Order: sequence, then C-alpha cells, then structure tokens
Amino acid sequence: PREEVAYVTCTYRETCTEQPDFLATVDLNPRSPYYGQVIHRLPMPNLKDELHSSGWSAGCSCSDSITARRNKLILPCLISSRVYVVDVGSQCRAPKLCKVIEPVDVFWKCNKGYLAVTHSLPNGDILIANMGDPAGNGKGGFIVLDGETFELKGNWENECEAPPTGYDFWYQPRHNVLISSAGSVPKRAGRGFNPDDLKKGVYGRRLNVWNLSCRTLTQCFDLGEDSLPISVKFLHNPDAAEGYVSCALSGIVYRFYKCEAKNWAVEEVIRIPAKDVTGWIMPKMPAFTADLIISTDDKYLYLSNWLHGDIRQYELSKHCKPRLVGQVFVGGSILRGGPVTVCRDEELKCQPEPLVVKCKRVYGGPCKMQLSLDGKRLYVTNSFYSTWDKQFYPNVVK
Repeated sequence: PREEVAYVTCTYRETCTEQPDFLATVDLNPRSPYYGQVIHRLPMPNLKDELHSSGWSAGCSCSDSITARRNKLILPCLISSRVYVVDVGSQCRAPKLCKVIEPVDVFWKCNKGYLAVTHSLPNGDILIANMGDPAGNGKGGFIVLDGETFELKGNWENECEAPPTGYDFWYQPRHNVLISSAGSVPKRAGRGFNPDDLKKGVYGRRLNVWNLSCRTLTQCFDLGEDSLPISVKFLHNPDAAEGYVSCALSGIVYRFYKCEAKNWAVEEVIRIPAKDVTGWIMPKMPAFTADLIISTDDKYLYLSNWLHGDIRQYELSKHCKPRLVGQVFVGGSILRGGPVTVCRDEELKCQPEPLVVKCKRVYGGPCKMQLSLDGKRLYVTNSFYSTWDKQFYPNVVK
C-alpha cells in the first residue's frame, strides 16, 4: 500500500536557534487536507545532537523472525553520539520517544562516537556505523543494539579490525558479506570543507569488505586519494553478489562484485565530471554524490548530486554499464543568477534555472533520498551536514 506518512530528521545546529532537533512527520496522503505538510514534531530532550540519518528496528533482511515489524525508528546523532529510539507503531502520525542511549555509554563501552548510518541485522539486532572515536579522531567500525530491548551490546567488530574511518554500510546474508564505506575524520570535517585538507588524509578512500558471520575484515580497496566513498548499496535481489558505492569528492561510482568464491573486485561504472567555476571555494566544483539508492526491482539507480544540484536516474539493464536516462535539478550551487559562474562544463550547455515550488524558491542541494514503496515517487532532503550546509547553502540554515 502507498505510504501515508514520512519521517524526516531535522536539526537546528548551526542555525543560531537554541532548540533541540526534532523528528518531523509529513502527511503523504494526497487526499488529505494536510498533504505535504508537517503534521507533528517530536523534539529531542537535548540540544545540538545533529540528527543525521535514521534506520528501522526491523527490515526485510531480518530472516530469523517472520513477526519482526517496523515499529521503532532508530535515530543516531552525528555530533552528540546519542541514540534515540522512537515508537512509530503505537501512533504513526504522532510518534513518541521511548528510549535514549547516552553518549557516555557509547564512549565507555565501545570507545566510539560520531554515529552515522543504521540498519537492522538478519538476527534483528541493530547495527550503527560510526565515524570516529570520542575525541573526534577518525575510527571506523560499528556498535550493536539489542533488537528487542535496545540495550547497547558493544562493538560489532574486533578492536584490531576497526578501519581508519567509516560512514555507511550494507550487506548480503546469502553471500556472508558486509561492505562499508570510508567517511571522514570528524574533528577536521566538522570545521567545514577546507581545500587544504584534500591532501592530508581527512577524507577517506577505502571500501571495506567484511565477513558477516565472523565480523572480520577480509579485503580493502583503495579508491584513490580523497575519493570519499560514502553511500553503499547492494542490489535488492537476495542472490545478487554485486552493488555500488558513490565517491563524493571524485564523482565516481564503482560497482563491486564477487569474482571468486570469497574474493571481491571493484570497477568504475559512472564518472561525473567536475565543473570549472569562478566565485566558489575552488576552481573546480566536484559532483559530491551524497546518496545512492537502487529501486526495489533493481532496474534503476539514483544519485543525488549535492553541489551541482541534480538527481540522476540510471538504467541498470547492464549492471556494469549504467545508462543515464533521467535528470532533474533541485537547487544546487551552479544555478543561473547565483554567485557561481560555470566557465567550462562537459555536460550542460547553460546553467540551470532556480527551482520554485508553490512560489517558494528551493535552496540547498539534493541529499538524502527515499523511494516510495511502489517506486513511483522519490522523496529528497536538502541538508547534508549542518556545518557544510552553513558554508555552502546559508539560505537553508536561515
């Protein structure tokens, strides 16, 4: 059935508004008088958490229990390192906070911090990827929550297996594999984007392959200096042994695939060229592909291009050669009439016009995406990270 509400994490951090972040409930029923409007706000009990992403307490991969339901929403915090558990099952239009895991527990029990992306494991437990240690140094890996009590169980991987940085992950149980991306060093990236950091190892470059059952790191791929691999997705077919990872700073999408019994390989399949510009922080503006999703029928791949401003749709009939079939601009930094002038563009003949919806101009760029259950609608947010939002899209912060 068509979804009737959406949950959106919203942050006040970097806005000079001293209010807690909140979870917004948006009405998606086109027959409702409140269609497209926020119908409920659930404020968090603390300030400056930076709600960044969200994940369900149960997913389609929870194969051990046919009774698992998506009745809890897990909200990890990128800055405070808290974890909020929200009850969305009792009243889906007015969710309630039911549990908080404090950062001191994450720090002391796991020696982790800066929590990013959440997914449920096949056994129903909850896996959350982290970007750093409590001091903000780069440190990848994962923490685990009990799928029923939501108690913090500890680290997922062995201490010696923790990669230098981390951010996103996904897995295929039938192939006993989990693949994770790199992310950046929190205390450096948290100051904003600085071109001087590009040669200092602030932005990750590794794609990590894990043995899912043994929780051990089996392979690492170096995707190039300051490639910043972020979003990782497998194909939805549970037998498929392949997927894609988008690299934000290089504008490259790699396909990873199983080439032997236990070995994996990567190949470049998409490259979005940088644009020569004036009026920006650097003479070349990278694509910055902030998110990547795949339709549930594995026919299409979608990329959000946060800096340039476009959402791209690729057809996947040949998995090794995705074909661009759709493109729409939703804000961005290269719009006509803005401070940035494009001097050389390998793709466009002119700078796109600003997007206006219901007499309101859309600022920012497309970031996190979610497909509707039937695959006919794409929901998009325009905030990547509050410090970077303020730097590149101050009108969004205002």
